Amino acid sequence: MTIGPFYYIAAAYLIITNIIAAAVTVYDKKAARKHKRRVPERTLLLTAAISGCVIMYVTMHIVRHKTKHPKFMLGIPVIFIAECAAFYLAYCLIPYWMI
Repeated sequence: MTIGPFYYIAAAYLIITNIIAAAVTVYDKKAARKHKRRVPERTLLLTAAISGCVIMYVTMHIVRHKTKHPKFMLGIPVIFIAECAAFYLAYCLIPYWMI
């Protein structure tokens, strides 16, 4: 079985979105420390929702950013579970020959 181009595109997408999620989280932490303009919470959650939730969650714990906010500490794992379910359904419903 060969790996189709879909898998390379999906892997590149996940790598790029996770890098962006980590960068946005670190930027917001630095902006918070310097009392500068912050990244809106909606943008942070949207970044997590576009498949950057795993690295964003890990980065938030590493830099200790927004770890006391239930919206993030509960919301990001919920987003992750929803994404896993969506990917699983897509994998089960899309025939292999279409990928």
